[in-house]
Amino acid sequence: MISEFGIILLYFILGFVFVGIALVAAYYIRPSHPNPIKNSTYECGEIPIGEPWVRFNVRFYVIALIFLLFDVEVVFLLPWAIVFKGLGWFAFIEMIIFVVILLAGFAYVWGKGDLDWERPRPYIAKLEDLVIGKKKQ
Repeated sequence: MISEFGIILLYFILGFVFVGIALVAAYYIRPSHPNPIKNSTYECGEIPIGEPWVRFNVRFYVIALIFLLFDVEVVFLLPWAIVFKGLGWFAFIEMIIFVVILLAGFAYVWGKGDLDWERPRPYIAKLEDLVIGKKKQ
């Protein structure tokens, strides 16, 4: 007899086998007709210029993650607003606390400068600047 954990392990193994079979079948069934035009980088119909592997500024990802975080949090307001009348004062106070925490997070991100597109570079002191008795020019 197989224990409960054995059944779970069996499901995992079965899942991996099915995924493996699907990937191998897709590899052999799919059409493969590579050519230079098909393998080139698509830039809205324009002829690509330069390398396709360009390093993007990390600000794109940071701002996208912050947007997703606040966007998902604001989505929680919709179901609450739909059933607001039946919830009473407790739910109203809970939502006020939720919005205050959300605004505090927004103020923190804004104050930290993560929403600014270009941030000033921090000043890094050099050894010459730290020597006592030397005048700065």
